[in-house]
Amino acid sequence: MLIVTTNEAPGYRVVKTLGMARGITVRSRNVISDAVGGLQSMLGGRVGAYVKLAETSRAEAYDELIQHARSMGANAILAMRYDANEIMPGITEVLAYGTAVVIEPAS
Repeated sequence: MLIVTTNEAPGYRVVKTLGMARGITVRSRNVISDAVGGLQSMLGGRVGAYVKLAETSRAEAYDELIQHARSMGANAILAMRYDANEIMPGITEVLAYGTAVVIEPAS
């Protein structure tokens, strides 16, 4: 599946727009990552424990997005974006969304 952040896919034409597709996940920190993250934040620089959590969350939302678009009959997603919100302290939702379309190579 072709996924782009632009409104068009160069070299392709949209033959059908299916609508918005989305993937969502909700994740929480744990005691170990909080302890490691707290120590890393005191030392400064990259906080690897939280980077791993953020990357895992985005990957889950991305995979859900692809699954949703495929179930709609799409072979591409245009204008893909991420959004994240803290639902409550330590619990974050990550949303991946975009426009599910059917594309074919431009002639």
